[in-house]
Amino acid sequence: MNDRLSRWLAARVESALASRLPSDFPAVGLRLADGDMRAIGRGSIGATIVINSRRGLRALASMDATRIAEAYRDGALDFEGSLQRLFPLRDAFTYPHRFTHLWRFLRPRLFGQVNSDKKWIADHYERDAEFYLAFLDRRHRCYSQALFASDGEPLEDAQTRKLDAAADALELPPGARVLDVGGGWGAFTEHGGRRGLHVTSLTISRASERFIQDVIDTQALPCRVRREHLMEHEPDEPYDGIVNLGVTEHLPDYPATLKKYRRLLKPGGRIYLDASATRVSHDYSAFLLRHLFPGNGTTLCLHTYLEAVAASPFEVIRLHNDRENYRLTTWHWARNLDDNRAGIERRFGAETWRTFRLYLWGCVDGFERDMVQAYRWVLRLPRTT
Repeated sequence: MNDRLSRWLAARVESALASRLPSDFPAVGLRLADGDMRAIGRGSIGATIVINSRRGLRALASMDATRIAEAYRDGALDFEGSLQRLFPLRDAFTYPHRFTHLWRFLRPRLFGQVNSDKKWIADHYERDAEFYLAFLDRRHRCYSQALFASDGEPLEDAQTRKLDAAADALELPPGARVLDVGGGWGAFTEHGGRRGLHVTSLTISRASERFIQDVIDTQALPCRVRREHLMEHEPDEPYDGIVNLGVTEHLPDYPATLKKYRRLLKPGGRIYLDASATRVSHDYSAFLLRHLFPGNGTTLCLHTYLEAVAASPFEVIRLHNDRENYRLTTWHWARNLDDNRAGIERRFGAETWRTFRLYLWGCVDGFERDMVQAYRWVLRLPRTT
């Protein structure tokens, strides 16, 4: 890479970033494969972009966020120092991959939402449970935001508080029937079952189904797991309560979902939900769509969701802003992922570690800078509708 083209591309990157970033942006290092080091911004360098190959340099010179992320995923680029400090650089990049987004909305029209979800969601959740256990909390394996009493509280304690809040919000006695939408790794099924709730856990991932069934069998919980999509679930009788932890993002048709909840819930019953959100309807980046979350899921758009609630029989009992809680949660997840790098790369590959590292530290940055929000809320179905 020690040639004129490489140095010209490096100068182009340096100039482009310098022109697009604020004048007071903390200094970022740029190091070529031959050791040539440049500084962009002011002050001491807190993080460095390492260019390992011509491909990595070309990706960076394109200013295309997806190409840059994929170059890092493949090892053509690397980062040293605080990745969190580098993430504000994405404000200078472009996101031109609109055809990727077009297919995610076209496929459900051609093949149906349920069939599409079964393929898309499985792509994320069919990974071995041991991978997720490498960064989720050890006590509950909960894959949505915790509720922290303080910044320094352990993640496990914050997740216990969250699961208690979800169960308490339903106001149900032991023996009540509860539907858990999207069972994940059994966090609420186990927690609710230990409290005597008869939880039916829905998942469309075989790996998740096996894991939850083992949790149920090992502890003889009064629960069951079904590999079934919410929209095709037809129980023998309505449930006393419903819990949805972080699945609203995968249910973008709010009126249809609320209509389904109404059929599944007894009059007077409550639903506890939480989700990540943005101020406008927002789809995922092309990188996340290709490598993490294929499908037509979107972050929650709160005002649009509440419009759908207003057109339904449901009433909102409470609503909480959880942005700081989700920032702290993803910070713990990202730290756990980094701490377990060697084991993750050995068992699941460097690409998997790098992909989730971009995702999790990107979440931390998004919540910290209010690019992404999060909420938890409780709905109630009146006794007469």
